[in-house]
Amino acid sequence: MERRQALALLTSATMGTEMLRPTRMRGQSFETLGGQCSQTHVAWVEEVLTLIQTIKPGMTRKTLLSVFTTEGGLSTGLRRTYVSRDCPYFKVDVEFRAVGRPDRDESGRVTLVECDEDIIVKVSRPYLQFSVMD
Repeated sequence: MERRQALALLTSATMGTEMLRPTRMRGQSFETLGGQCSQTHVAWVEEVLTLIQTIKPGMTRKTLLSVFTTEGGLSTGLRRTYVSRDCPYFKVDVEFRAVGRPDRDESGRVTLVECDEDIIVKVSRPYLQFSVMD
């Protein structure tokens, strides 16, 4: 249970949103508050991580987009960072195989074209990071 509380605390500190920030005074532990806030946060994080982990190699970009949306920053049509629809700080990096078109253009550059039918080849472990703005 300590591991879950630590994850909830890390998530709360990283997220910085009122919804996730535990209401406690300096010096108070989650135990002295009865653990209710912590348990709520842990349950929410567990639910989001469970949903994130449903996305696997072999699935399509269209399926991925039901759980994630695109992140800013550098990307190609076959490699991109995606953020959870539940919280933009939960991220995964995804690699695809192009379907119905070549992976590279005539000059050998990786395509920028993205299609719903592209197949997921690799999904990173979920990680926390502030949003990329461009």
